[in-house]
Amino acid sequence: MVNGDGAHGHAEEAESKQDGNGEADGGEESNEQEVIVIQDTGFTVKIQAPGTEPFDLQVSPQEMVQEIHQVLMDREDTCHRTCFSLQLDGNVLDNFAELKSIEGLQEGSLLKVVEEPYTVREARIHVRHIRDLLKSLDPSDAYNGVDCNSLSFLSIFTDGDLGDSGKRKKKGNELEQIDCTPPEHILPGSKERPLVPLQPQNKDWKPMQCLKVLTMSGWNPPPGNRKMHGDLMYLYIVTVEERHVSVTASTRGFYLNQSTTYTFNPKPANPSFLSHSLVELLSQISPAFKKNFTALQKKRVQRHPFERIATPFQVYSWTAPQVDHAMDCVRAEDAYTSRLGYEEHIPGQTRDWNEELQTTRELPRKNLPERLLRERAIFKVHSDFAAAATRGAMAVIDGNVMAINPGEETRMQMFIWNNIFFSLGFDVRDHYRELGGDAAAHAAPTNDLNGVRAYGAVDVEGLYTLGTVVVDYRGYRVTAQSIIPGILEREQEQSVIYGSIDFGKTVVSHSKYLELLEKTSRPLKVQRHNVLNEKNETVELCSSVECKGIIGNDGRHYILDLLRTFPPDLNFLPVDGEELPPESQRQGFPRQHRHRLACLRQELIEAFVEHRYLLFMKMAALQLMQQKANKDTKTDALAITETSETPSESNADTTQTQTTASESSSATEASTDNTSQTDNSTSAASEAATDGEESSSKPTTNGPLDLTTTQNGECKSPLEGKELEESIPGLAQAKELAETLVAEDGSCIDPKSREVVLNACKAVGSISNTSFDIRFNPDIFSPGVRFPDDSTDDVQKQKQLLKDAAAFLVSCQIPSLVKDCLDHSALPMDGATLTEALHQRGINVRYLGSVLEFVDKTPAKAQLEHFYRIGISELITRCAKHIFKTYLQGVELSALSAAVSHFLNCFLSSFPDAVAHLPPDELVSRRKSRKRRNRVPGGGDNTAWASLTPNELWKNIASEAQSYYHFTIQCESVDQVVEKYGLQKTTLLREISIKTGIQILIKEYNFDSRHKPAFTEEDILNIFPVVKHVNPKASDAFHFFQSGQAKVQQGFLKEGCELINEALNLFNNVYGAMHVEICACLRLLARLNYIMGDHPEALSNQQKAVLMSERVLGIEHPNTIQEYMHLALYCFANGQLSTALKLLYRARYLMLLVSGEDHPEMALLDSNIGLVLHGVMEYDLSLRFLENALTINTKYHGLRSLKVALSHHLVARVYESKAEFRSALQHEKEGYTIYKNQMGEAHEKTKESSEYLKYLTQQAVALQRTMNEIYKNGSNASIMPLKFTAPSMASVLEQLNIINGIIFIPLSQKDLENLKAEVQRRQQLQELGKSEEPTEDSPLELEDKIPID
Repeated sequence: MVNGDGAHGHAEEAESKQDGNGEADGGEESNEQEVIVIQDTGFTVKIQAPGTEPFDLQVSPQEMVQEIHQVLMDREDTCHRTCFSLQLDGNVLDNFAELKSIEGLQEGSLLKVVEEPYTVREARIHVRHIRDLLKSLDPSDAYNGVDCNSLSFLSIFTDGDLGDSGKRKKKGNELEQIDCTPPEHILPGSKERPLVPLQPQNKDWKPMQCLKVLTMSGWNPPPGNRKMHGDLMYLYIVTVEERHVSVTASTRGFYLNQSTTYTFNPKPANPSFLSHSLVELLSQISPAFKKNFTALQKKRVQRHPFERIATPFQVYSWTAPQVDHAMDCVRAEDAYTSRLGYEEHIPGQTRDWNEELQTTRELPRKNLPERLLRERAIFKVHSDFAAAATRGAMAVIDGNVMAINPGEETRMQMFIWNNIFFSLGFDVRDHYRELGGDAAAHAAPTNDLNGVRAYGAVDVEGLYTLGTVVVDYRGYRVTAQSIIPGILEREQEQSVIYGSIDFGKTVVSHSKYLELLEKTSRPLKVQRHNVLNEKNETVELCSSVECKGIIGNDGRHYILDLLRTFPPDLNFLPVDGEELPPESQRQGFPRQHRHRLACLRQELIEAFVEHRYLLFMKMAALQLMQQKANKDTKTDALAITETSETPSESNADTTQTQTTASESSSATEASTDNTSQTDNSTSAASEAATDGEESSSKPTTNGPLDLTTTQNGECKSPLEGKELEESIPGLAQAKELAETLVAEDGSCIDPKSREVVLNACKAVGSISNTSFDIRFNPDIFSPGVRFPDDSTDDVQKQKQLLKDAAAFLVSCQIPSLVKDCLDHSALPMDGATLTEALHQRGINVRYLGSVLEFVDKTPAKAQLEHFYRIGISELITRCAKHIFKTYLQGVELSALSAAVSHFLNCFLSSFPDAVAHLPPDELVSRRKSRKRRNRVPGGGDNTAWASLTPNELWKNIASEAQSYYHFTIQCESVDQVVEKYGLQKTTLLREISIKTGIQILIKEYNFDSRHKPAFTEEDILNIFPVVKHVNPKASDAFHFFQSGQAKVQQGFLKEGCELINEALNLFNNVYGAMHVEICACLRLLARLNYIMGDHPEALSNQQKAVLMSERVLGIEHPNTIQEYMHLALYCFANGQLSTALKLLYRARYLMLLVSGEDHPEMALLDSNIGLVLHGVMEYDLSLRFLENALTINTKYHGLRSLKVALSHHLVARVYESKAEFRSALQHEKEGYTIYKNQMGEAHEKTKESSEYLKYLTQQAVALQRTMNEIYKNGSNASIMPLKFTAPSMASVLEQLNIINGIIFIPLSQKDLENLKAEVQRRQQLQELGKSEEPTEDSPLELEDKIPID
């Protein structure tokens, strides 16, 4: 036995690693020190610009001078200046200097803005900036998906900003002027699903026209003699008053010249209005410009910054109104130059993407400021690279890039554009012939991307991967990669010094690569292994054979082709002579798949290893107890249950020092976030209980241990651990003992214990015999790979491990997903969130059919209806996407909109014989176009697409569902599907559009007309790329965020709040202002502000969260819907009732569109709406929503659920307000019964309910008495005044908090102290091992997790 304190220290150490805090306490303090360094205190400077009053500006010492420039270019009064310098006491400041490095710059210094002479570059930047200011309120960039603009509609529902301007609105009694009736289509039970309200028209967007035309003149560039007079370029402008002018941009500024459309006369006009800024010039010649430009800038500055900041990655909208196409010189220029991001700011024009991507990886990362700088640089380059790659991929498919092998057939062509290499997802030169041809070539890029993501996350110094982006566009898959220096000059055979270029026939290895890859072996669970090369020599690898190592001309070690980073999925890889475990066979596995590249996901590998680890600990524990029992039952039982502090020496041979245990293999890595909880009568030893689930639930028995249950020392099969768990008393102690045995080297362990570990290792398939360590050999079952004879046993073990992992997916992960959906801890709302839920548990989407079958067989199927429906719609739209992909490849550009609308008609319209409209000219020119057959990939003049019929498409969808997902859809048409599975056509339209990148005109479509098709080619506005890329993470910020969450859950709100604020700073530091993770951070912060009683702050943070969610995830993403609901609650608490209602109605509309009415989340939404309506005395309307919520809650939570009881209570309260006491009583009785059965008579909820029943009965009796009085005495009856009370806002708010899961803690400073003391007392008690029963509900439930991809 081990000294108790030692064991405890170990437990804490493991715990601090497991809690996701990232550091133990000491570490945290040092981190806070580091953080303080970053936030040097800011100071204020005065800025004096020509023609304006000096104003104060708050700056921080870290900022560069350039950032002040940016601020000035954004301010309302200085926004029209771009070409200026900042001067301090007559000295010009260097743009790229940090403010702290400038001598004499201090609090109160005066900086002068001095106009500088223009150059051609500066003049262009100026014109571009003016164009941006003129377009600042125009949403067309967001609709067209360019420049990282995206839509946001929150301000329409909040009437502008909720912040200060919101507070000025009158807070008084808002009740009179609210119109609470929602539009018909939002009411419960409505079958209409209109599209148009998705994008309400913003009145600000009717752009105030400042100019009719601003464009480059045809007289550019200036001829030599004019160049020598300082002419830089010429502009052509038409003002709103129809005045046509020609303007010269010269070194001194802008002036009118005398040229006209057809005669060139560069002499200054009279007057020439020479001005340093184009805005000043135009304001002098056009009164309309002056007036509208000022108004426009006022409006621009009033918008919330989050409505205008660019997002890190482009978000596309699947619907858009008809936008007028206006003349725009900058847009036209951009389209024909390869301008990407900031080329004009970078010397040398094009960017060397590979160099940038790799250099940022090499930045130092010793302390926090360095890591922040590094992560920020990595993130920025990645988002720029993704944008460039996307643009290039579109150019390739649209035929705007010349191939580097133009002689070959189009599918085989490769392209280089802007230092990025592009290849198409086809099986070129039969490379993938044995793996499934084109299907494999299509799957390989995404597998490769997952590999790049995994190696990038491990982040080993000295090992480099390529920048990789996968773009699906117009039916083609394009892979974009950065280029290894020197790779194009030499043959591939010479450059590959590690791995294989022919799937394992010839293989080479390299010691440096082995050394580098060895570091990734543990985190990625890849086993080092030997394979044979063509000469039958043994070659050692630490990755799959396809993974190639190439040393670039820059001397860096690159790895590429990471498509087999993770082991194969045997459920979809039938191998002759191999049998899968029964769990898989029962479900009809293995199944034939399109290709042989099906891999397990990294999440699955992690979950599997963790599962095995728990099993390993249990097995070791069992055997130890076995040994002890055999040896000396008496003394040992006493030893185990002894509570004294001294280490019991009775069993000397298991005494072992704790030095290596904390290091012990995955004791700390693999186990999840278990907190160490102890049993009621534990010994000091059991304090390191490993897995929280069981340890707290099994008190140990005092007295001799009954060990009869565990006769067999070895577990029969690795998957039987489950049955054993329940039957063993004292498992915790034994586990503790087991932990002490898994020392890395096994040196100081006696033979008996070593045997225990050996047996446990064997049973769980560990690759080491002295410690738990599971890794996979990714080459098992790869065709063409041969293993040396001496590793036969090893290969056998690995095969078994793969079979077990495949079985684990089917027998554990799928059921656990379904269980999570049943208890509503997973709540998918649409295809994307469903896919995310599958992926988090390591289930690939190809298992969707199996998941749906599993749901179908579940007894509680009715409570999973929402999940089943979303699954079916996802399955159908994915099948349609597969068909659409090949369908599009045969369409030439001129027929694209006709083809897309035809496909959508066949897919969604009830019109039985959809006929494609071929554009007439196409038929005429068919003969001519024969010659230019091979220009563009798929540039054939193919009109086969036009013959598709709805019937044929649905047959194809059904057969695709059968062959890909092994799922049977017995439906011939869209109407049958909608009928049978309860789907909505709008939802299907949204899903298919998002998956394929289609953008359609926003209007009401009549899908159900049997006389005409729903779509015409005019309805298809655009087709966007669907882009997959790596998302670099902000690691430090993430640790702070997690520690903050942990603190909050322990009830330390203040500290939690501080940590999360810190996380927010760090996130901003790395990602800039816009990012999904910042959104999660803001939401949690708002919730904490709210709980701690700071409503205005909660409102402001949640408003940011909503805006960000709209901008980064999309205006109708399920996450956005949730954010709207939170914001509505905080609005209500702030007394902005009408706004709260508008927001809830918006959320309900979006939810109807995305998933329909029948969804558990809808019950929460309707309870919210019902309560707010009750608060504003709209009783009948309130009842419609609350009764709907009751119906949905009953369906999804079951009749005995507390949620249903609460729903009954809410309905009863409204009936009480209407004085319909009989109905109120009926509902409250239902609620009371549930409370009584579930919680018992004595519970406060039951008591409350019974009090309320008494009150209702009294009211009912009083009412009856009054009525009788009236009947008896007619009009002169003495009527007792009845209490009809409108509910108080406080009571409504209280109910709102309850249904939204917010539990308040009274938070005066004193209470906070008491709470803290109480929590600490509990922890101490637990440590002493006589912990009281844990309290029923932890003070806070915050279910906010950051999405981890």
